Amino acid sequence: MVKKIEKDFSRFRAIVRGRIKKELRKYITRGELVGKVGKNLVSIPIPQIQIPHFRYGKNDGGGVGMGPGEPGTPLEQGEPGEGTGAGDQPGDHLLEVDVPLSELAKILGEELELPNIKPKGSRTIAADKEKYTGISRSGPESLRHFKRTYREALKRSIALGIYDEKNPIVVPWREDKRYRSWKVREIPQNNAVIIYMMDVSGSMGDEQKEIVRIEAFWIDTWLRSQYKKIETRYIVHDAVAREVDHHTFFHVKESGGTKISSALQLCNDIIERDFNVQEWNIYPFHFSDGDNWGSEDTRRCIELLEQRLFPASNVFCYGQVKSAYGSGQFKKDLDERFGQEDPRIITSEIKDREGIYDSIKDFLGKGK
Repeated sequence: MVKKIEKDFSRFRAIVRGRIKKELRKYITRGELVGKVGKNLVSIPIPQIQIPHFRYGKNDGGGVGMGPGEPGTPLEQGEPGEGTGAGDQPGDHLLEVDVPLSELAKILGEELELPNIKPKGSRTIAADKEKYTGISRSGPESLRHFKRTYREALKRSIALGIYDEKNPIVVPWREDKRYRSWKVREIPQNNAVIIYMMDVSGSMGDEQKEIVRIEAFWIDTWLRSQYKKIETRYIVHDAVAREVDHHTFFHVKESGGTKISSALQLCNDIIERDFNVQEWNIYPFHFSDGDNWGSEDTRRCIELLEQRLFPASNVFCYGQVKSAYGSGQFKKDLDERFGQEDPRIITSEIKDREGIYDSIKDFLGKGK
């Protein structure tokens, strides 16, 4: 029998889930949500929820209602939020609700109609798993199997003729004891690595980096719901690329020109050094405003993509963040070379924060 409090809690969670789904596009564009992430939970602000209920007591409210009144009759204080100027009444408050990241991923998948990812080829890695599979005559007392031990002691007592039905006490001897034993077996487990690359040249401002930060959070949330293990690497570049940690990736301030091939080359070096392409599902994401140092470097980028990164990756994703100083040419070059239907690459234009929602669907909507 389900307790009433459990029913109320389930109802509350259903209401919260409905509110999140209804406002998902708004939550996706809000950067403060990313800053409230714990290990497995994220705090989401939603309007305060009032579950309907009866309130008993006298109606002590004053003021003028349906009865007679004259001009100038004083009224009681109005509802909070009425009128102009400063007031002394509380306004509406937001309720912060902790939502598991796994649940947030489900909501994201449902709302954006994202298909579950099918790992590419046979890219699985063997993971050790211990499982109790048998019975042994020796082992630690913590693993002693009570039923098996009792059965062996009972069989011995009966065989020796010392078992008394009127006083059925069975005391195990040392040789009666049985213990659970285990085997370590390898099970195939899909794993993935996300390699984020971002242009941090002078034309990429704080707003562009914030858009990348928000989008990366939602990409992480979805991919972590699809794989048992996720590793994440970060690369920043202007004319030169370097690998950095998570905090540096989103807060570094650089200047100077842009050479996109430097990031693609470093990405390839990391894959070759640390990730066997037969064991890992690899997701490179590159974000830039589309400026690049000349057509010669663009040709080098295309060469790296075709010969190195496409064969190693599940899919290569390029997000172009609109900037007042960026030309946006690199996406045009990629689309012209590979077209919109090439399964090896997905390009997406992110004009502003509102464009993050559609960009996530562009990148994750094909289930690769």
